[in-house]
Amino acid sequence: QVQLVESGGGLVQPGGSLKLSCAASGMAFSIYNMAWYRQPPGKQREWVATITRGGSTNYADFVKGRFTISRDNAKNSVYLQMNSLKPDDTAVYYCYAGGTMAYWGRGSQVTVSS
Repeated sequence: QVQLVESGGGLVQPGGSLKLSCAASGMAFSIYNMAWYRQPPGKQREWVATITRGGSTNYADFVKGRFTISRDNAKNSVYLQMNSLKPDDTAVYYCYAGGTMAYWGRGSQVTVSS
């Protein structure tokens, strides 16, 4: 079956960096548009960034210039490089695959705190 497994989350100080990874299995990864969402504590899930199957990227305004989404089709993986992290970036980050079907990962906690 399809699985999306996030990794790379953790605790980081404000101004620091983290790189999230999402490994996909059981799907034709290269034909899916991939995205990252996040859910801050006590808030609704929100879209962060998308990379299409063709490699085009889009970002939410609140991460533009700080986060970079990328994919490696040979490794069936999508990544989110997060720089200049702020306490407001604290959230559970979810990997999403969209195509003829939609799939979610189980999430990875990112905590930005001093």
